[in-house]
Amino acid sequence: MRALRLSFGLLTVIPVGAIGDVDRHLARKAILLAPLVGLVLGALAALVVAVVHALVPSTLGALLAAVLAVALLAYLTRALHLDGLADTADALGSGKPADAALEIARRGDVGPFGVVTLVLVLLMQVTALAIATEAGWGGMTVVIAVVTGRAAVVVACTRGIPAARPEGLGALVAGTVPRWASAAWAVALLVSAALAGTWLTPDAAWTWPLAVAVGLAVAALLVRRAARRLGGVTGDVMGATVETASTTALLVAALTYASALTS
Repeated sequence: MRALRLSFGLLTVIPVGAIGDVDRHLARKAILLAPLVGLVLGALAALVVAVVHALVPSTLGALLAAVLAVALLAYLTRALHLDGLADTADALGSGKPADAALEIARRGDVGPFGVVTLVLVLLMQVTALAIATEAGWGGMTVVIAVVTGRAAVVVACTRGIPAARPEGLGALVAGTVPRWASAAWAVALLVSAALAGTWLTPDAAWTWPLAVAVGLAVAALLVRRAARRLGGVTGDVMGATVETASTTALLVAALTYASALTS
């Protein structure tokens, strides 16, 4: 239970009480439980989508539902993942050596790369979720996207990927997850998404597993880029990984729904 409480404490605003000393062993367990945290967050966002769109069953209602769901997720995560995305964008876009780039991310103030990245990502999230909601699958889509984002954290902490700094969250969790465990989560999500798609949307059963696969693949590319550019991962990189995977999954699903709506 300590690991689950730590996972919620690291990834949400939900109060978990005192946990005590945290070592890498406990941190590894907490990271492995991150997709379960995503399931809870996704379910709450899906509830918002369902209620708002039921009250306002229109295109504008779908847009409002998407805005409120994205806002809720930002609140429930303290917007830390979005902050990490902005800091990572500034660091990777700075063109400076690794030490200087890490210092840019550490400062916390958002630069031009960070601002543009945040605006674009939030626009993509809201638009994609609005399209999914209009198509009737907003709730399930946001669940899959949010869980995919937290599964990407597991990928970012896979053994062989070092921490970029000797302190901070990255140093605590980087390289703690065995590769088989990371692969197991990816397979579990793909199978779950495929089964859900086959049951709920048999005409487009491949949509959700494709969203998971592409989301995790893009997140893995970001982690690889950060490891090469910064020398490893940080807490900011992990936050960026969450948002990148979630946004990609939303976009893949939305593109499928958009083509169906216009055909």
